[in-house]
Amino acid sequence: MSQAPLPPASVAVLGGGVLGLSTAVQLLRGGADVLLVTEAEVDSGASGRSLSWLNAGGGYGEDYYRLRMSGIDRYRTLLAQHPGIDWLAFDGGLYWDDDPFTVVERHNAQSRQGYDARMLEREDVPGFVPGVDPGVLPHRVLANPGEGWVSLPHLVRHLAEEFTLRGGTLIEHAGLCTVTRGADDDGVRARGLRTAGGEEYAADAVVVACGAGTPAVLAAAGIDLPDASDPAMLVISEPVEHGLRAVLNTPRISLRPHPGGRLAMDSTWYLDRVQRRGDGGWDVDPEVPAELAAEASRVLAGHPEVVPQSWHPGLKPVPGDGEPVLGELDALPGCWAVFTHSGATLGLIAGELVAGEILTGRRHPVLDPFRAERFR
Repeated sequence: MSQAPLPPASVAVLGGGVLGLSTAVQLLRGGADVLLVTEAEVDSGASGRSLSWLNAGGGYGEDYYRLRMSGIDRYRTLLAQHPGIDWLAFDGGLYWDDDPFTVVERHNAQSRQGYDARMLEREDVPGFVPGVDPGVLPHRVLANPGEGWVSLPHLVRHLAEEFTLRGGTLIEHAGLCTVTRGADDDGVRARGLRTAGGEEYAADAVVVACGAGTPAVLAAAGIDLPDASDPAMLVISEPVEHGLRAVLNTPRISLRPHPGGRLAMDSTWYLDRVQRRGDGGWDVDPEVPAELAAEASRVLAGHPEVVPQSWHPGLKPVPGDGEPVLGELDALPGCWAVFTHSGATLGLIAGELVAGEILTGRRHPVLDPFRAERFR
């Protein structure tokens, strides 16, 4: 009788954001010895810059839609297990646009997929979505009661605690790392990681989950992964009495509650005023956070004074075709890529499925549409 393959004795995970830690924790739960390596500190990358709106209503294809719905399901399970947390909530979403036909088309597309989508008259919004000034709304808006949000820095800390308790090994400030390779009877495969300082760590399997840096790491290993990563910036407010519970997506701002009575805000209109310097740092027009905060005040009921406390610019990880890249690389066996714009919604499910492939030695069919080989 055939037996299931034994899990690899050791796995090296590159990336200290939600995707890296989620994968690492699942591997530890499955009995692997896990080394987590980060370029700087845990949660110093894209996970700290994400609005982290949990949704599946963006007109996605069926495979991507189902994956995102599975991602939302895992967050609901997490919330049921930890009902007291203040960094994860499912209080719905509200969407509107200057073009009413865009809103109707979005509603119709969502409804065809069975997504919970409801058109609301402006005067009915306060009863469904507290904290919004109905005077700023068009006549009809789209409500999605099943949507939610998560603060990824809080989730990363939650996962990091479990990672430590389960005996994972963490190496921070490793600099730009590379995947090491070696040959065996079956050809060349991933063998571990090498840090910027030249330290090498052998492993039976490698996971590259370092956000917008993933294509460059894989390019150094001979893997060409199309990259459309672009700038983004999240602004966090000082504590404010705002009354908002849902996630808002409007023509000028995306807005959600944040732990500590704060608000998290972003948009796209200011990205030409967020510039990357040659040394890798970022320059931000100092007026942008204040302008974004003023827009938040405008759409909120009572127009509270919203004061920006911090802002976090950086690259938003986006694969070349916009869809996730998940799974083992045919061109480099033993190396798994986890690269997606949907790091929040897929944060838990992607780690679960990738770790499951590594631990069982069997490809998961849910990941088949998202493998890097589609770019060939």
